[in-house]
Amino acid sequence: MRFDILTIFPDFFAGTLDHGVVARARAAGRLEVAIHNLRDYAPGPHHITDDRPFGGGEGMVMKPEPIYAALEALLGRKPGPAAPESRTRVILLSAQGRALAQADARRLAEMERLVLICGRYEGVDERIAAHCVDEEVSIGDFVLSGGELAAALVLDATARLLPGVLGDALSAVNESFSAPDLLDCPHYTRPVEFGGWEVPAVLREGNHAAIAAWRRRQALRKTRELRPDLFGRLTLDRKDREWLEGRETGGSDKL
Repeated sequence: MRFDILTIFPDFFAGTLDHGVVARARAAGRLEVAIHNLRDYAPGPHHITDDRPFGGGEGMVMKPEPIYAALEALLGRKPGPAAPESRTRVILLSAQGRALAQADARRLAEMERLVLICGRYEGVDERIAAHCVDEEVSIGDFVLSGGELAAALVLDATARLLPGVLGDALSAVNESFSAPDLLDCPHYTRPVEFGGWEVPAVLREGNHAAIAAWRRRQALRKTRELRPDLFGRLTLDRKDREWLEGRETGGSDKL
């Protein structure tokens, strides 16, 4: 899989590419990443990539010409929405975009190529967003100073799902959001006792059915407590409902 990242701060990604999952994916030949300096595509001696907004207002807006020229050079065609069957997607990182979810990361991991555009300042000229990209993506309901951090997160979230990247393929299956709207269960390791806190006995007894049931219940508990918005969307089976009703009426949390 190939990532092309368009940015005015190409040095930003040095650490991201050289450590962790992304570095392992690159070393294994599963992932290719190219960083492109948008200033190289800006006309004129000063390679200007931003200008004042029409209509007045604060800040600066990224000009359309450098982004368009970069996309045209990379794609080998005029920028525009990709055909449905295309395995390439052009993504604008934007606070106005749809929030990235795990399902999106899995969908993007099926692509052969992703082109990520890092916005800056007050954003990118809307003509790029409206006519030259396949989707706008946000990483949350907050504003960053630029799209570089968001691009790094998209890169990591996608790269770790590529076949052969994680040491254990099940690591990408048994985790938060693997089941839609459900957080992961708690995890423990040695020592058994630390600071007066012990690892739950059920995890030390070797009963795999009991462990699976405990993990399911703890995942439900964490989701309800930490992400009630997700919990409200869950489809619960009879055992889930009985256990939750028992907790609400003071019943035991034990298996």
